[in-house]
Amino acid sequence: MHIEQITMLGHKDHGKSTLIGSLLMSTGSATEERIDDARNTSKRLGRQFEPAYILDAFSEEREGGLTIDTARAQVKYKGKAFEFIDVPGHEELIKNMLSGASYANTAVLVVSAARGEGIMPQTKRHLFLAKMLGIEHFVIAINKMDAVQYSQDAYEPLRNEIAAYLDSIGVHSQRVNFVPISAYSFDNLVSKSKNMQWYRGKALMDLLLTCHSKNVAEDMALRAIVQGTVETESGMAYTAKILSGKIETGSTVRILPLGKRVVVKSLYVKGKKAKNAKAEENIAIGVSQDMGNIRGSIISNSAQTKVAKAISTMLFFVKPVSGAAELRFNGNKTNGTITVDRIIDTTTGSPKSTQKPKALDAGECIIRLNGKVAVEEFSSFRGLGRFVFYKNDEFAGIGVIEKVLG
Repeated sequence: MHIEQITMLGHKDHGKSTLIGSLLMSTGSATEERIDDARNTSKRLGRQFEPAYILDAFSEEREGGLTIDTARAQVKYKGKAFEFIDVPGHEELIKNMLSGASYANTAVLVVSAARGEGIMPQTKRHLFLAKMLGIEHFVIAINKMDAVQYSQDAYEPLRNEIAAYLDSIGVHSQRVNFVPISAYSFDNLVSKSKNMQWYRGKALMDLLLTCHSKNVAEDMALRAIVQGTVETESGMAYTAKILSGKIETGSTVRILPLGKRVVVKSLYVKGKKAKNAKAEENIAIGVSQDMGNIRGSIISNSAQTKVAKAISTMLFFVKPVSGAAELRFNGNKTNGTITVDRIIDTTTGSPKSTQKPKALDAGECIIRLNGKVAVEEFSSFRGLGRFVFYKNDEFAGIGVIEKVLG
């Protein structure tokens, strides 16, 4: 069964974890044991029952009331399977948010309608990042409607402001679904709420049923990342993860950035000899010549996979960086020089008058690479079109490749 991945975005304390817990309960996806454990935890902490505790969270998260790592929960609804990825909402852990958002095509942004909460800078920043990382479908869940007496007058200004921001960053708001909910009271989660009869749309889970990511990896050209070596009955083989396409014994493949072509002599899947393998499978592959240490190299038969000397990119800065930086592409490390063309304020989507990035800015940049790396443009294949960068051994941000410059 195909599992649709859903990234949960939003400011801390706006109810993402509570929403996932309530969805697990209301769809029958949580066992009674997990629900009882959440009840016992709530009682021990002297709190009312909190559905968020149904998630497999660390004890220190529960004590502090924060989500400190990426958590995943699977929900089954009307014959479909969804995996909700709960990522941290506070700025200090935005690295986790980035890695969480990188693997989904649909995002639910949770915004609190409660007085004193509402739209925060982080709310818009998460939308900017999600769009940058290739999220195709957005559902905006205006939460805590019970705290404002289910008022349409409290809902509409939030909806309108988010819609305007989406339009400003190139996401057509008319294609985005908005839904007023109360995660704690289960309003508009799997069935329409009687408390908000003014809302004419579908409940949240029915909206998610309309968001589909096409699983076409098998139909694409071969791309695989070499991870190491292993001894097999046929001799030394390279271990690899297939990102797209298929591979079979007897076929000829390219090894990049070396630029060599080799013949597949043997193939193993799950430790057993095989004639072919497909996307998402881990393999061991014996080839017609010893390539030495090629960890991090790309096995590709796609014309879109290129050896880059320079790249045009969109960067998101966790730390302000310009000039020299270390870049990591699928485990491949190389140094490069970042030249900033334009800085973008991620809370407004508008260009800034400076070319010096600050933390949490985005930037249109040119990066000249010191070493050879096999990459693709993000628009052609995401798995080879994104990277992270470091400064002085500290994580500094993430980038997507807009164009390979040679």
